[in-house]
Amino acid sequence: MVPLTMANAGEIVVIKKITGKDEIRQHLAEMGLVLEETIKIVNVVNGNLIIQVKDSRVALDCTMANRIMV
Repeated sequence: MVPLTMANAGEIVVIKKITGKDEIRQHLAEMGLVLEETIKIVNVVNGNLIIQVKDSRVALDCTMANRIMV
């Protein structure tokens, strides 16, 4: 497992673990970022990510992306 920030643009990955406080995990879950969800990395800019979850695109800063293990 590696943090989501280690993935490259265009990669398709599966979420294996989400770390952090309950509030953070709940916030990510509300955006569709749950265990075993397949996501696509759309773009990476200065460590910040734009990802595609189902039919939505979500922007994550590097600290939030580091909490997601793939």
